Amino acid sequence: MSDVIIDVTTLSALNSALKRILVEFDEDGSTTGELQDAIDRPADRSGLRDRTRDFESGWDDRRSALVEKLTAIQASVESTCTGWLDFDSELANNLTLDASGAAAPVSDV
Repeated sequence: MSDVIIDVTTLSALNSALKRILVEFDEDGSTTGELQDAIDRPADRSGLRDRTRDFESGWDDRRSALVEKLTAIQASVESTCTGWLDFDSELANNLTLDASGAAAPVSDV
């Protein structure tokens, strides 16, 4: 049987990074319209402002889809990390030391 090695430190770091990314996407959504307001109507023309509105509208849709997918990935990473930590703790709690000091598993695991 092969050993299973799960790097929970890396999973935990990935989980934190995904949460930060989700916060960034959420905060980015609150700035929609600021660029349009900053552009205003140079030379009394609205072409650039209209293009900016189209871009922001498309980005809002794409960002929303990305947030949905990233949220699912983040939840999976978090549950995997938590599951392995719980599993490891359960195994550690079910080990006993024999007379020589070696670990011996308890029978009901």
